[in-house]
Amino acid sequence: MPDFNILDKLKQRLDSYRPLPPEIVANLHEDLVLRWTYNSNAIEGNTLTLKETKVALEGITVGGKTIREHFEAINHREAIYYVEAMVQPHEPLTEWKIKSIHQLILKNIDDAHAGVYRKTNVIIAGADHVPPDALHVESEMQGFINWYKEQAPSLHPVERAARVHADFVKIHPFTDGNGRTSRLLMNLELMKDGYPPVVLPVEKRLEYYEALDAAHTKQDYEPFLALIAEVVEAGFKPYWHALGVHQ
Repeated sequence: MPDFNILDKLKQRLDSYRPLPPEIVANLHEDLVLRWTYNSNAIEGNTLTLKETKVALEGITVGGKTIREHFEAINHREAIYYVEAMVQPHEPLTEWKIKSIHQLILKNIDDAHAGVYRKTNVIIAGADHVPPDALHVESEMQGFINWYKEQAPSLHPVERAARVHADFVKIHPFTDGNGRTSRLLMNLELMKDGYPPVVLPVEKRLEYYEALDAAHTKQDYEPFLALIAEVVEAGFKPYWHALGVHQ
C-alpha cells in the first residue's frame, strides 16, 4: 500500500495557501485542461500532439487530422467542465452522472451509443481481462454503485479514486470511451476531497495497462494504487511552481 501520509501532508500544505489568487487558479486551470485532454485522448490513440490539441481547443482545424480527433478534444474539455461543476463534497456517484459524463465524451462522434450501456460483448485488445457479458452490465453497474455507497467511504480518498477508476473500467459498461470516462470519474473523486486532479501521462500507458490488468485478473491493486499515488503526488507540482514554493 502506498504511503498516503505523504499525500495527506502535501494536501495540508496546499490547503494552507487556499484560497489561491484567482490569476493563479485561472492559469493552472487552463494548463490542466490542456494536459488532461491531450494525455487522456492520446492514451486512447488520438494522434493530436499537445500543441495541436491546444489549437483544436481554440476552434482551429488542424490539417491532416480527422474530425473525430477534433471532437474528442473539444468533448473532453466539455466533460472536464461538467465534472468540475459536479464537485460537491460527499456527493455520491450515480449511474446517471456516469452516463452524463460519457454522453459528452461521445457527442457528435457516436451519438447512438453516447451515455448508453453496451448491448454487445467486448474484448480489450492486449489485455488478459475479459469484461463481463453485456447481459450483466446493468447488474454489475448497480453492484459498483452499491460498493461505492457502502464500502468506498471508509477508504482513503486516493485509494477510493483509484478503485472507482479500476472497478469501473473492469466492467467496461460502454462500447467506447470507458478509459476517458474512468479517468474523469477518478478526478471527480479526488477533487471532491480537495486534491488536485491528476494527469495520467501517455508515456506511462504500458505501465498503466499492466497495472489495470493485474487488478482485474488477479485482484492485485498494489501496482495500480502505486501508480495513482505517484501521479497524485505529481499533481501538486504545478501548484508549487505557480506559488513559487520550494518543494
